[in-house]
Amino acid sequence: MTSIKSENKVSTLTHFIGGAMVEGKSGRFGDVFNPSTGEVIGHVPLATKEEVVETIQKAQAAFPEWRKTSVAKRVEIIHRFRALLVEETDRLAELIGRESGKTIADAKGEISRGIESVDFALSAPQMLKGEYSVNVGGNINSFSVKQPLGVVTAIAPFNFPVMVPLAMTSMAVACGNSVILKPSERVPHSALFISELWQKAGLPAGVWSVINGDKEAVDELLSNPLVTAISFVGSTKVAEYIYHEGCRNNKRVAAFGGGKNHMIIMPDADVDQAVTAFLGAAFGAASQRCMAISAAIPVGEKTAERFTEKLKERVAELKVGPYHDEQMDFGPVITQQSKDLVLKYIEESLEDGAKLAFDGRNPEICQTEKGFFLGPTVLDHVTTDMKIYKEEVFGPARIVVRVSSLDEAIDMINDHELGNGVTIFTNNGAAARKFTEEIEVGMVGVNVPIPIPVGYHNFGGWKRSKFGEGHMFGPDTVRFFTKSKTVSERWPDADAIGQQTEFSFPSND
Repeated sequence: MTSIKSENKVSTLTHFIGGAMVEGKSGRFGDVFNPSTGEVIGHVPLATKEEVVETIQKAQAAFPEWRKTSVAKRVEIIHRFRALLVEETDRLAELIGRESGKTIADAKGEISRGIESVDFALSAPQMLKGEYSVNVGGNINSFSVKQPLGVVTAIAPFNFPVMVPLAMTSMAVACGNSVILKPSERVPHSALFISELWQKAGLPAGVWSVINGDKEAVDELLSNPLVTAISFVGSTKVAEYIYHEGCRNNKRVAAFGGGKNHMIIMPDADVDQAVTAFLGAAFGAASQRCMAISAAIPVGEKTAERFTEKLKERVAELKVGPYHDEQMDFGPVITQQSKDLVLKYIEESLEDGAKLAFDGRNPEICQTEKGFFLGPTVLDHVTTDMKIYKEEVFGPARIVVRVSSLDEAIDMINDHELGNGVTIFTNNGAAARKFTEEIEVGMVGVNVPIPIPVGYHNFGGWKRSKFGEGHMFGPDTVRFFTKSKTVSERWPDADAIGQQTEFSFPSND
């Protein structure tokens, strides 16, 4: 095997404030790694409270004019932004791969799904229409309008440097808000590049900002009275913190946490199809997806044996390597700490009685290269009391939990504290209907391995996978990023002026 090329370029990154790249003032920086080499490729500034306040103030200053801009003009700018995303897909995919470890093919798929959210934002003229009723009583007409909130904030994760920020912000921009993105410190290059594209598309200065930072920056965004809404994607623990702190400060909050996504394989399912679906859904992006399949749930011992035997054969064929190698199925995890944590989960589960169906801890690349590589590991005979089942594992360690019936599988999944995504593989319509009706999970698939909705349907889990009532894309984003105003108006005739004053509650009598 050839050694992975070293990249010696180390960039000092900036913020994007008031329509310009702005150097950090804090003197604090975080290291940005290339996960394929383990090398530092950038230093990202970690903003002070004062820098965050400055960003918010510039966003607030830009809001009134953007709010008054016609929705047709806003959409025109979003059209140009979409065209630039398509035009720069190759460059953007390279940035994603270099700082997140994703293969180029996976990065391009992410960009494509992100563009779906931009496409949906182009429907803003339709989605922002209000209602109108004539003569609701006493010659009064009543109508409603949707108006933007003001300054809104998106706090994004490392695993989707482009798709999630676009899903969180595109409609917010279209609705007339000023948007501040706080990307993960692990993947700041992509966010800054998106800023350049918004600028080229003609978005006014201050309407879009990127502030890099850690908890100090986040806490100011959560507490500053000028910030009206917070959209967050990340771990459940942090999502809960964001939700409670944001609500405590009277903000609208949608905080999306982790997932423990199950895939039920029924005895009548096409096992080859199920294994193929499981591989991509479980190990794509080195399993660093909140909608990745974490656990295979074969129903019945015969199903379990057939599924695991075929799975072991296919897992052995998977290739792990650097993001730019087109032959690779997936790349490294994001950091050395992430790799160590996944190894710890595997070791603890083996101590607790799980059995190795396939061991991916020691392939050549994991031992000889300095990147944060882990091969695919499958653990069989996992039980629900094991930590590896209870918690989200953000890395390529997947599990098989055997059950005897569909009812047992449903009960087990419903008992889990996370409820992001779930899927069933079956050829039985009655089983699929029972499953979709009884399962307590926000996004459900039937013979679909990763049931992520398209950009014009709502995305969001249940239970401790989501805090707040908002959704990340789909129609609910319009409701989340706007406030409704209802107007009742009457234009009386001249001879109606001076009528007797009424003190009873208004009615249509």
